[in-house]
Amino acid sequence: MSQEMVITIAEQAVWMILIVAGPLMLVALIVGLLVSIFQATTSIQEQTLAFVPKIIAVLVAIVFFGPWMLSQTTSYFHDILNNLTRYIG
Repeated sequence: MSQEMVITIAEQAVWMILIVAGPLMLVALIVGLLVSIFQATTSIQEQTLAFVPKIIAVLVAIVFFGPWMLSQTTSYFHDILNNLTRYIG
């Protein structure tokens, strides 16, 4: 296996991680921003108020995006396993 092939596989893996984790991170970012704005306008500084909505929003996003995330991950894994003989020898 050449160095270019290793770099390509690593690049694909990082890209897959970004694609799969991106929607969840974006949801957490948006909810966190909204909660921070709410806390700043109402002067409520409760620590649990920052975490509970984000956890709930991410769980809802997992339910919504879960099948797509799973199909992307299994497709990548299937591609890796199909080309395993090419990667090894």
